[in-house]
Amino acid sequence: MAAASHPPNWDVAIVGLGPAGRALAHRAALRGLTVVAIDPHPRRSWTATYGAWEDELPHWLPEAAIATRTQLPTAWTTRRQSICRTYCVLNTPMLQSMLSDGTATLIAGRAVDLSPTAVFLGDGTTVTARVVVDARGTGDSPDLAQQTAYGVVVDTGTAAGALDGEHALFMDWRTDNGTAPSDPPSFLYAVPLSADRFLLEETCLVGRPALPVSELATRLHRRLRHRGVSVPSRSDVERVRFAVEPPHDAGRTAGSGQVRFGARAGLMHPGTGYSVAASLSCADALTRDLVEGTSGRLWPWRARTVASLRSIGLRALLRLDAESVPEFFEHFFDLPPHVQAAYLSDRAHPAATLSAMRRMFLASSADIRGAMLRSALHREVR
Repeated sequence: MAAASHPPNWDVAIVGLGPAGRALAHRAALRGLTVVAIDPHPRRSWTATYGAWEDELPHWLPEAAIATRTQLPTAWTTRRQSICRTYCVLNTPMLQSMLSDGTATLIAGRAVDLSPTAVFLGDGTTVTARVVVDARGTGDSPDLAQQTAYGVVVDTGTAAGALDGEHALFMDWRTDNGTAPSDPPSFLYAVPLSADRFLLEETCLVGRPALPVSELATRLHRRLRHRGVSVPSRSDVERVRFAVEPPHDAGRTAGSGQVRFGARAGLMHPGTGYSVAASLSCADALTRDLVEGTSGRLWPWRARTVASLRSIGLRALLRLDAESVPEFFEHFFDLPPHVQAAYLSDRAHPAATLSAMRRMFLASSADIRGAMLRSALHREVR
């Protein structure tokens, strides 16, 4: 990205330079728009691990942006299950580099207020544009359900003891992390980052409040000790905390004024916390609106309906007791692969999402059905 030249107006000003903001800047610049990107630390390197199902990724993403692929990753629920999709871990430095190359003018600054056409910075500067896009993520609102995790990066030999012969563990709900039946549940997420590095991460999928990262660190080390894994003292550590539901000003409704993108716009899947693949895939839709001066491609009625249905699933997860969670996911991973994919990845087909939820309901125990019904009938007020 070039240094800021402060012209009087740009086509688009993007506030926030995480994966969503950079993806939008990249695609908008390719369509010929003049783009300015604003972030307090615009050159800070990304360190998070980003995963996605291979079939979610857009066609324009280069092969080099994918670090590893795992066919048939394993889930341990109440039993061992194989997931019939290919799971990818992205090459974070390469992704950041290719999305940053020549895409926008950079301004290092903190946005204190936004309007649809102006960004007001903490130093008193005002940046104007035909359209301002807020891509600052979900923030840290305590009333939003969150996902938390604690992970260590180890070599493949060390990871082998935790994997028990599996290529990757997408979710491992077994309780060798030292938890009692009444404790809030967490699972092991174990994926290859490269040919010789693995991430072993204890994860609280959703919680309001979520489990503290310190508790997840304790659980991870208990689990690994139980499996005979000794973590080297200088292993890299990953700490995770983010909201899995959109902020109240996500702007899904037509005529909401401020344009938003990425997790800030509600592209975060509330049942998994994933948003990067959706943001990469949706960048072209919003870019078309920016080019044509239109609106509505990011949140057509079908996508809004799918998001509402998924929010019911989140509320159901938050209502489940600890012993019901593995059973819930057992039924989910028993669904046909295309039905799983519809619920996890498809934003455009409410009927497919509803079909997945119906199948889950019919397969589940009375306790889980009750949680699903209460979640559908009683919208939570935060």
